[in-house]
Amino acid sequence: MSRHTPLWNTPIDRRTFFGLTGAGAGALVLSSCGMQTDSEGAGGEESSVIRAAFDRPILDLNPFGSANVEQSTLLAAALIFDSLVTRTDDGFAPRLAAEWDQPDENTWVFTLADVTYHDGQAITAEDVKACVENIASGSTPQAALWGALDAVEATDETTVTITTSSPVGTMLSNLSLISIVPADKIEDQSFFATSPVGSGPFEVDSFTASDHLNLTAVEDYWNGAAASTRLELPYIPENSTRLTALKTGEVDVTWSIPPDQLAELEEPGVEVVTGPSFVNYFNWFNSSREPFTDVRVRQAMWMAIDVAQVVTDLFGDSAELATAPIPSPVFGYSAQEPYPYDPEQARSLLAEAGFADGFSTHVMWAQGVAPQARPLAESFASYWQEIGVTVELQELEQAQWLDRLLALDWDMDLQNAGNATGDADYTLGRLYSTDANRMGYSNPELDEILSGARSTTDQDQRAELYAQACKIIWDDAVGIFPLDPLATYGVRDGVEGLAPAPNNQPDFVPVHHSA
Repeated sequence: MSRHTPLWNTPIDRRTFFGLTGAGAGALVLSSCGMQTDSEGAGGEESSVIRAAFDRPILDLNPFGSANVEQSTLLAAALIFDSLVTRTDDGFAPRLAAEWDQPDENTWVFTLADVTYHDGQAITAEDVKACVENIASGSTPQAALWGALDAVEATDETTVTITTSSPVGTMLSNLSLISIVPADKIEDQSFFATSPVGSGPFEVDSFTASDHLNLTAVEDYWNGAAASTRLELPYIPENSTRLTALKTGEVDVTWSIPPDQLAELEEPGVEVVTGPSFVNYFNWFNSSREPFTDVRVRQAMWMAIDVAQVVTDLFGDSAELATAPIPSPVFGYSAQEPYPYDPEQARSLLAEAGFADGFSTHVMWAQGVAPQARPLAESFASYWQEIGVTVELQELEQAQWLDRLLALDWDMDLQNAGNATGDADYTLGRLYSTDANRMGYSNPELDEILSGARSTTDQDQRAELYAQACKIIWDDAVGIFPLDPLATYGVRDGVEGLAPAPNNQPDFVPVHHSA
């Protein structure tokens, strides 16, 4: 059977942040009898090894490396290390930072909790200072989030003061991505190669890139020991093999299941669990190339497609019809009115734009970029043919696709993408501004709105600004936003405590086998 568990992302004020507990509260309980267990868990409860297979390989355990926004790297980092704050369903909660305050809009003061690394060494403000400065001054994808950083000061051993040149509304979401490690280990590649020492709920037992990560629960973990003694994350590249391993009990949990393979799990012993995700699909138009310089053409292309029918046919219950240019769990989401399926109006708009006889164009996508990418492109092309638009389908190797994408050497680009921070700035501010120039689109009004949302720490004001941004991007048909895939998990009966995570990084601390 299948269950959809909604996850909410409601902004809350800073006072409410204090005292919130970490992820795992309200976790979904999946019941029934499971695998026999007789071992004692790290938290003193009966448990056993949990084997969980993600669909992506863990390439690196270094949260300061080039892959530090990859979902698999972030997953591993959250298990081994801790950050200052953590994102919850309701906003943000303390982690290594017991509390924080803002004396003014450009200043943040964090007071550290009394926490040690797994080797007993105390976590200090100097460690936090070194980690933030390394990310901000580096060349990894996270560096772009720290353009307004002015200084990081270790005021004393347990106090960190961060100052910025202008207000940064994404401060907490940015910090939630930064793992804290000893200051003298940040540049030590050997430290991260096989068994880095952190302060998280698990210690590394063994790691081989693109093969497996085996972890042991920390018995005296400061934030509450894991319910199981061990967590194993094998990488199983073939989807069919991964699903077979779940059905036979070789793994207990797997996630990111292709929609066309969900039916395989509709059998006794396995439950399919879904929730909203931070991922969305989009078909960008290159607004710097004719005929897509004309908003009427872009709108016509959207109206020509029965998007709801396509999503239902290709994705079934594994996705939701998109109603904004960002997924619903992302802070700043604002629902828009779906474009109607109206081929007559589409033809009329094309005629007004001077293309009564249609035109020829192409859509490109990368091999393996997203489940159902080719069928989606084929469906769109079939609808477009009905209004006189002939579309060449171009499936490219990843490197060629990326080169052409960045050079704006394309007419339409089909892909999906995730939001690493859960904040609209990561998607809208990073991709849709004139300076970003990711799809040849420029709108000074939108630029001002996105800049304003980034440079205020008033979360209510940010939400209002992103609502305006969502409407502009949607109405201008910068792209077609057809669907938001759900976070889809296959779970063995008897596995309890698992909550679907919109960022594909589930919290495994409460996960265990039932008695």
